[in-house]
Amino acid sequence: MEEPGEPGEAAWSGRGEAAVGGLGLLELAVASGVAVWATWATLLMPGFRQVPLRLQVPYLPSSPQQVANTLALLRGRAGKTVDLGSGDGRLVVEAYKQGLRPAVGYELNPWLLCLSNYRAWRAGYHGKVAFLKKDLWKVNLSDCYNVMVFLAPSVKPPLAAKLLAELPDEARVVAGRFPFPSWTPSSSLGEGLEKVWAYDMKEVRRAAQSSAEGSPV
Repeated sequence: MEEPGEPGEAAWSGRGEAAVGGLGLLELAVASGVAVWATWATLLMPGFRQVPLRLQVPYLPSSPQQVANTLALLRGRAGKTVDLGSGDGRLVVEAYKQGLRPAVGYELNPWLLCLSNYRAWRAGYHGKVAFLKKDLWKVNLSDCYNVMVFLAPSVKPPLAAKLLAELPDEARVVAGRFPFPSWTPSSSLGEGLEKVWAYDMKEVRRAAQSSAEGSPV
């Protein structure tokens, strides 16, 4: 899913004539392709149909400010960084640019994977970042220390269970647009739609354990 808008993607000449850059043209093509792919995948692609409807996530690109806020909450950290539902790859590319390596995106949409790889090539990171066509629900996250999540509210509860089961204690999860409803964030940044929340797994597990011990049997 789901990164910063790049200069040159759409530029306007002084005479008022639109001059759209190569990435802008590709994004326009991808936007059309996504709609076609969604119809095709839903009706014809068996692998996509195996993902329950409630766990499918629509593509919505992150704003430049959302990307900046996300990376600010991961600044200075080390270890494998992943974007679950990496969309057009902008979060992964920016994470690598800021020193979070290795940087990996998981995405099922082939159009978005194409755009992601083009974005990485354009930034000079071809072969340095990875975009994998994998179902995020089937990926083992036990070696991930920085997790970026820009997903719909409906998938947050089942995703929370997966993250609790697989992530190491040292991991940090940064959620954009919507927080995890049952977790208390360690910190947050931004306001409104630009707000992101950071969760440190050691604290999340401690809170979950305390809650379980305090609950009546």
